[in-house]
Amino acid sequence: MALHLMRLDDSDRTIWAILDKSTLFRLNIDAESTADVFTYTPDELRRRQSASPMDPDTCTILSPITTPCRILCQGANYAAHAREAGLYQGKPAFNLFFTKADSSIAPPYGHITRPAHVHFLDYEIELALVVRKNCTGKQSVPKGQLQQFIGAICIANDVSARDVQFQQGQYHKAKSYRGFCPLGPVLCLLEQEDYARLEQLDLELKVNGLTRQKASTADLIFKPEETVEEWSELYDLRAGDILLTGTPSGCALKVPQGMAVRLLQALAPKWAWKRFLAIQYRRPYLQAGDQIEAHIRSSDGSLNLGTQRHSIVCL
Repeated sequence: MALHLMRLDDSDRTIWAILDKSTLFRLNIDAESTADVFTYTPDELRRRQSASPMDPDTCTILSPITTPCRILCQGANYAAHAREAGLYQGKPAFNLFFTKADSSIAPPYGHITRPAHVHFLDYEIELALVVRKNCTGKQSVPKGQLQQFIGAICIANDVSARDVQFQQGQYHKAKSYRGFCPLGPVLCLLEQEDYARLEQLDLELKVNGLTRQKASTADLIFKPEETVEEWSELYDLRAGDILLTGTPSGCALKVPQGMAVRLLQALAPKWAWKRFLAIQYRRPYLQAGDQIEAHIRSSDGSLNLGTQRHSIVCL
């Protein structure tokens, strides 16, 4: 059975705790980083669980992913989202990859700040895979062998400044402003029987109580094994790195399709951008005071990554 951990600030000390249903139990471990957690087996962690529950009101919940780390991302990896963006004509030959700066990592609760120059702030709920060990060189990851490389999962929100992404052509910059990668609250450590459920997880993101994104990981185009294998061609993966597996349909971004695309291509860049902006101004991008809530869990409840909650602040 998966272990659900949380990382907390307890009187200016960082600690780890096991979340058992709604009760927290402190872990007596020496783990300054997420990677350090993987040096303990699940049985060792259970033995180091305190007998008495903690008072959660005395602690501040932190991101379960520590820095430094790398945030490696996929785009258009849900079939419905790829169709929504006009990109899906059957499974592509390769992943769409990009990165985020680890300075964008933020706690699972609090606020997300929209920079003053950003008008089109978007949300993207994603399942994050957490690398469990250092891997050098290209890896072969057969189906059913993901546990050799991935040790945990958590919720991510790949917050994006769409005007920067498209006007400047800057994926990394648009997605790397500080606070643009809330993670947690739960670090779900997987055991052997849990990996089969990774394609049976339900994701949902709400804005002001209304569902904007709702999907299942069954809709992933590239499965986690394929993703790890392809990333390993490019990077020496390190314990504690995270792989964001893409977002479902339902983002605020509206990408023109069909005839609209051909019309935009026929326009001069200046006029094409104006037309693109006109479309986006009618879309439900995040505004000051908006409340975001995101959760991921398996249908049987055995894997429950908790719920993120954030409000939007605009500079």
